[in-house]
Amino acid sequence: MNNLHVLYEDNHLLVVEKPANIPVQADASGDADLLSIAKAYVKEAYHKPGEVYLGLVHRLDRPVGGVMVFARTSKAAARLTAQFRDRRAEKRYVAIVDGDPQPNAECVDWLYKDESTNTTHVVAEGTPDAKKAILRYRTLAKANGTALLDVSLLTGRPHQIRVQLSSRGLPIKGDMRYHPQAKPGTQIRLWAYKLSLLHPTTGETLTFFSTPPWTEYPTALRLLPAEKVCSGVYCDDELLVVDKHAGAEVEGELIGELSAIFDPLYPVHRLDANTEGLVVFARTEPMRDRLLDAFYRHETEKVYHAVTVGCPKDGRYVHYAHKDADGAFMRLCRKDDPDALRMESEVRVLDRRGSLALCEVRLLTGRTHQIRVQLAALGCPVLGDDKYGDREANRRYRKRRQMLLAKRLTILDHTFESCKQLNLNEFTEEKR
Repeated sequence: MNNLHVLYEDNHLLVVEKPANIPVQADASGDADLLSIAKAYVKEAYHKPGEVYLGLVHRLDRPVGGVMVFARTSKAAARLTAQFRDRRAEKRYVAIVDGDPQPNAECVDWLYKDESTNTTHVVAEGTPDAKKAILRYRTLAKANGTALLDVSLLTGRPHQIRVQLSSRGLPIKGDMRYHPQAKPGTQIRLWAYKLSLLHPTTGETLTFFSTPPWTEYPTALRLLPAEKVCSGVYCDDELLVVDKHAGAEVEGELIGELSAIFDPLYPVHRLDANTEGLVVFARTEPMRDRLLDAFYRHETEKVYHAVTVGCPKDGRYVHYAHKDADGAFMRLCRKDDPDALRMESEVRVLDRRGSLALCEVRLLTGRTHQIRVQLAALGCPVLGDDKYGDREANRRYRKRRQMLLAKRLTILDHTFESCKQLNLNEFTEEKR
């Protein structure tokens, strides 16, 4: 059956993993193509007489591998083609680039394809036959002058990802066409890792993943199926570190997604659902006990970034508070009050813009909501924090969650850093 890697099949769909370096359909090279291989598979697997129908509803460049879907009926082909045309089908790519990308960005260009050379170029708006191209990327990891990007396409143009990234000084490794330093014989580091679509007859949302066979960034690649809640930072036989997205509960959606990849898995500390950044898990019971002991003895260094309303002074601050009965709120109190909990942090201002400041906060104790409580006590609450903060400012800046990032964590002689970044240029007041 031609060693076809089938991800899913039914009477209407055939979803496969396209290998790198084979064409989607027959071309002048005469090389084996994916469509013919898939037709041969269906003919043999289902004992089909005569010519097998498979509808080609989308494409991948020849050097690129990843998830592809074929339609097994003409009705399915028409409905899937409409989904791709109307951008209801979601395609996600992962790429390794040379350069230093932003944490996240939207790229908008006008592209012109030169049919005579089969190359695409970024051109000025208004150029005849040029088409608008939009993509978004998120940086998952960085190392040794390269970066791993998660790329979403908002348009579908020939060679779009390759030429748009290259035009920004972020050429894809191994891209012989758009990377000026690519060496002959190297494999392009671009892969279609995710495809989500509606089943053409049932309407059910189906999502398929494919992990590229690369040796670089193994943890981040392994965690691609959990991309809705986190990206991978570090993994070994005992320890897992992830970069959590805002909105994911550690002991809810996050642990649920990760447990499908790692079993067993033990959470050892908390991060508020609306706080993004680094979270550590143990993969064995002995490591769980070591990590819990390290957190209990404060043998860790936790550094956060926060956007504050107002600008605190640099310094070390101590406050005391006690928890409400349900533990969901911390109230400031005096040092000698019953059940008073000591909170200590170091604050350093990194940037200031108008009424906002970007601060680095190093925790010297670990209490519930500690950073939010202490910064509010200094008169400089975290932007977006409706529990302890300035609700009027939150409305002006249209922020419904606290702008707080667990940026750096040192534990058991390992130091990890989030690729996420808080940038004051992103925050603008609503005009009235």
